[in-house]
Amino acid sequence: MSDTPNENGNGAQPQQPVMRILGQFIRDLSFENIVAQKGLTGELKPDVQVQVNLDARKRNVENQYEVITRFKVESKNKEAEATLFLLELEYGGIFYIENVPDEQIHPFLLIECPRMLFPYVRRIVSDVTRDGGFPPLNLDNVDFVALYRQELIRRAQAEQAQKPQADA
Repeated sequence: MSDTPNENGNGAQPQQPVMRILGQFIRDLSFENIVAQKGLTGELKPDVQVQVNLDARKRNVENQYEVITRFKVESKNKEAEATLFLLELEYGGIFYIENVPDEQIHPFLLIECPRMLFPYVRRIVSDVTRDGGFPPLNLDNVDFVALYRQELIRRAQAEQAQKPQADA
């Protein structure tokens, strides 16, 4: 008889989740240097806004998923409200995931997978802004848990808004 506290009734150890990044890729990248195009003058005081969207889908191969992170980074001049630059990046990863219960796979894909991709996204944004003629932009960490919760609330509110229309 084993003294292992993690054993369940049938003597088998619970399986630990497994996640491996099989591949990463830039799906789309756009950088517009508005300062260079329009020749803005005067003192520039940048105000940077970052929008993040996530998407995940199961692939045709067992235990494989594709996760896409979309970042829109816009820098505007605080005083004139003129756009200085606009960067849009879709960055994806192919993940092998097993031993994650079905009811936990959705949050796992939209929290843990983007968390693994984020350092690469940060590096791309830094390099592109630097190569585009601006100081390198080092993105702050993204709270993917809070982002996931906000999306759940938004979906619930959208469903509530749809219900009265369906009853009419």
